[in-house]
Amino acid sequence: MSIKVLGYAAQSATSPLAPFTFERRDSREDDVTIQIEYCGVCHSDLHQARNDWGFSRYPLVPGHEIVGRVTATGAKAHKFKVGDLVGIGCLVDSCRHCSACDNGLEQYCENGHVQTYASEDLHDHRPTYGGYSQTIICSEDFVLKVPENLDTKAVAPLLCAGITTWSPLRHWNVGQGSKVAVVGLGGLGHMAIKLAHALGAEVTLFTRSTSKEQDAKQLGADHVVLSTNAEQMQAVANQFDLIIDTVPYEHDLNPYVPTLALNGTLVLVGYLGEIKPHTVPMIMGRRSVAGSVIGGIQETQELLDFCGEHNITADVEMIEMQTINDAFERMLKSDVKYRFVIDMQSFHQTNSI
Repeated sequence: MSIKVLGYAAQSATSPLAPFTFERRDSREDDVTIQIEYCGVCHSDLHQARNDWGFSRYPLVPGHEIVGRVTATGAKAHKFKVGDLVGIGCLVDSCRHCSACDNGLEQYCENGHVQTYASEDLHDHRPTYGGYSQTIICSEDFVLKVPENLDTKAVAPLLCAGITTWSPLRHWNVGQGSKVAVVGLGGLGHMAIKLAHALGAEVTLFTRSTSKEQDAKQLGADHVVLSTNAEQMQAVANQFDLIIDTVPYEHDLNPYVPTLALNGTLVLVGYLGEIKPHTVPMIMGRRSVAGSVIGGIQETQELLDFCGEHNITADVEMIEMQTINDAFERMLKSDVKYRFVIDMQSFHQTNSI
């Protein structure tokens, strides 16, 4: 049986988000139904709403940093019970049988994973709608357990910004004694600093702004390097085992590559587009430029458990659903420290369905 839900949707690339009533898909035997309490606002929500990447489908209900409580479970769903605090990130399904899925890397599903919104359900082929809404239905295999000790409202960004930076930290085996640099201090960058610091790494922020130094050090950075200062950049040559580049727009990677140590890697987690790295510094230090996207379900649960143990959450600014369009405009100006989170209680101020 499907349920009617109130959300906020973009009806086109040029229309603001506005109230939108829609039907969630029918609940299946392995599903859990979740009353959404909080939803983070990701830069990709804005890109998708405005069709910046060219593949958006409308009406579009964004939101893939979802935290809420289980309100119902299917007959064959046994991982969660009513009342459990849970989360949903960027994925709600995958083929579950390709090499990537078999290895817990559903984000790289060879047959195309199902995104939380602006995607298509594998079973009934209906569009998926995201967390800017009251309720969501999802297979229990793509639902995550959220530690109860954490500040619930600040957990939501862990499900995208957190896992997007955690996955490369784990893949490249960052730990005690590692030297990690982070490019950019926004939603992703601030999580990268917190997580790398908690893993025991020595952390450096690359920034174009001298005003970021105090914030970066409060978040856990040991050093701050002004990337526009040639002397400072030369001083950190051959240092970093891993650089996590979180900048979401086109920029020059070449100043950063020589700062990598032998066998070091610069991994892009925020930028979609062309890159033009000079190969000489790569060849001369067996350095790599790589890419990474979110993480699988097992890895995301590992992140949440780690954050529960170390009391790590995002730095957030709470907003009401009705102010989402203003939040989008502020996000374009980087006017947030460091992630907006929507309080779904604000839906009570919107005309009910």
